This record gives sequence, C-alpha cells and structure tokens, in this order.
Amino acid sequence: MDKVFIASLGVGKGTWGHVARIISDQEFDKRLLIATEWVKENFVPPKECEWILINNRAGFDVIKDEIKSKLPKGEFLVSLVSGSGKEHMALIAAFREIGVDYKLVTLTGDGVKYY
Repeated sequence: MDKVFIASLGVGKGTWGHVARIISDQEFDKRLLIATEWVKENFVPPKECEWILINNRAGFDVIKDEIKSKLPKGEFLVSLVSGSGKEHMALIAAFREIGVDYKLVTLTGDGVKYY
C-alpha cells in the first residue's frame, strides 16, 4: 500500500518550512499538497508533489468534495501544521466519508514523529 503524505498549506509562510522539511526528510510514495493557486505559485517543494487546488472562500462542502475526489488509495500520513481550520476540517470529513484512517506526522525537536 502506498504511503501518501498529505498537508494543507496556508498563506502564512512561517509554517511552510515545517512541511518542506517533512517532505525532504521522509520517504513517501506520493505527496499531496492542499492549497490555493497563490500558494502553489509561491511554495517550491523540495521533492515532486501533486496539488489539490482549492478556493478557500468556497463553501465547506465544495472544499471537502474537491479534496475527496483527488484522494488516492493508500496509507495517509497527514500534517495539519499549516493551512486553515476550514481546510483541515474538510480533509478530515473527506477521510470519514470514504472510510479511511490516517496518522498525523509532525516535526519535533527530536525529529519527525507519527501519531
């Protein structure tokens, strides 16, 4: 089963380094980034990533359905350090609707940890 890293990226560039470091330091079969077109134009991931582009002003169900339609099969490893609560909720709701589980991944002072 593919290991799929998925993270949302918000407009606050301060959290981008956290996501970039996880992408850089860990091996995943696929990497998906949930973001707006502006973020895609301004964030340069350290490895190849696929993008789920959203309109963050769209309604919750629109964002959830867009995310859900782009999720591949696999084991999901999720970073919620960046992005908005609305995007995070939409991702979690999409996971629940398709019935998949996920692990959280975060960068700590002791390295990358999974929960």
